[in-house]
Amino acid sequence: MRKLFAILMLAVGLAGAAPVLAEEKAASAAEAAAPAAVVAAAAAEAAPAAAPVPNKGDTAWMTVATVLVILMTIPGLAMFYGGLVRAKNMLSVLMQVFVIFSLISVLWALYGYTLAFGGGGAFYGGLDKLFLKGITVDSVAATFSKGVVISELTFIAFQATFAAITCALIVGAFAERMKFSAVLLFSVIWFTFAYLPMAHMVWYWDGPDAITDAASLEKVTAAAGWLWAKGALDFAGGTVVHINAGVAGLVGAYLVGKRVGYGKESMAPHSLTTTMIGASLLWVGWFGFNAGSNLEATGTAALAFLNTLVATGAATLSWTLAEWLLKGKPSMLGSASGAVAGLVAITPACGFVGPMGAIVIGLVAGAVCLWGVNGLKKLLGADDALDVFGVHGVGGIVGAILTGVFVSPDLGGTGVYDYVANKVGEFNMGAQIVSQLWGVGTAIVWSGVVSFVAFKIVDLTIGLRVPEEEEREGLDITSHGESAYHY
Repeated sequence: MRKLFAILMLAVGLAGAAPVLAEEKAASAAEAAAPAAVVAAAAAEAAPAAAPVPNKGDTAWMTVATVLVILMTIPGLAMFYGGLVRAKNMLSVLMQVFVIFSLISVLWALYGYTLAFGGGGAFYGGLDKLFLKGITVDSVAATFSKGVVISELTFIAFQATFAAITCALIVGAFAERMKFSAVLLFSVIWFTFAYLPMAHMVWYWDGPDAITDAASLEKVTAAAGWLWAKGALDFAGGTVVHINAGVAGLVGAYLVGKRVGYGKESMAPHSLTTTMIGASLLWVGWFGFNAGSNLEATGTAALAFLNTLVATGAATLSWTLAEWLLKGKPSMLGSASGAVAGLVAITPACGFVGPMGAIVIGLVAGAVCLWGVNGLKKLLGADDALDVFGVHGVGGIVGAILTGVFVSPDLGGTGVYDYVANKVGEFNMGAQIVSQLWGVGTAIVWSGVVSFVAFKIVDLTIGLRVPEEEEREGLDITSHGESAYHY
């Protein structure tokens, strides 16, 4: 009995000791694991954050947007302009737009991209990416969101289409009388000394990831393009593309001179059907131009898309109604021109304003640009054959200034984003309009001076105009040995 009692007591003692032993064992294991956990945590802190990589959706969208801008130029702009000239000059306009697009695309890859978007000064980028040196399939470009990038090759292609269509826009001002060789030489000079610095001044900065505090913002601003640093807003090219090209066209119209028979002979468009098709292709392609400028497939791209739709519709209605009231009949040419005016005016504003602001911009642009191609054109006295300044110059000015108004959050706009606070900052409409005027004024003066010098250089070297007899016969046959029509 005593032995049985002793055995029971021993069992109870062992049972009581088991949890203690287990706790000691667990504690020992925890102590052994602790250094390993500390080391792992320290390693995690020391390891750099993974570099952002392009999103496949953004890449796909930007590829589509780039194709849409190509559609704007060839065939959109080519057909729009081609239908507006006389039949004997149809192919000459198509040829000019087509070859300029090809020429500028190549020059963009050779040296244009690095001068526009390379780091450097306030007016030009550097030569670190000359001939696209160092750019691979893994290279990335910043967007407007922290931690979000796109393929740099995609960005290069997208921006190449902007440069190409800007140079092609200018030819409408001196259509039907300028030498083909002169058009190409002028395009090279103007692209190099007008387009590239304007693109750099307005759009170049180090990107949002470089901004973490006030000091870094100051550093980014000091290294940015001159107009970006001044706070000028231009979402998709109101200053860089439209005012820039419009002023160049006006200078060209003066220096090349008026067409033979201007004001005495009929110079009516030969095919408004072609012009309407071209305007429609421009409208479709412009969605890539504007919404693509967001560089991401986000809500801001959707906003730019919707604004492009409603502003263009509003400008078409505005121009059509005003023309109906003034001339007694609405015209197809007027409606197509109104659409282009709306597209131009909403370009700088499309990602910054709300849809109601976009409609107001469209309504204003339609009426003002109608005056631009009639009243203002008479005051200026230039033979701007296809109203490049009246639509693109005037429309770009209207849109750029009104961007400073309707970006206001109180008027439905997005406001101006503060990358230090990572939220929309306080908005000052007066200060923003001043910034917009800096952009408008710089584009006018810069393009005006460069264009004048470029035209003079071309005139002194190879001459600007074809001989009068060739102009009367038509540039299709005399310059290219072809005819658009055989009837």
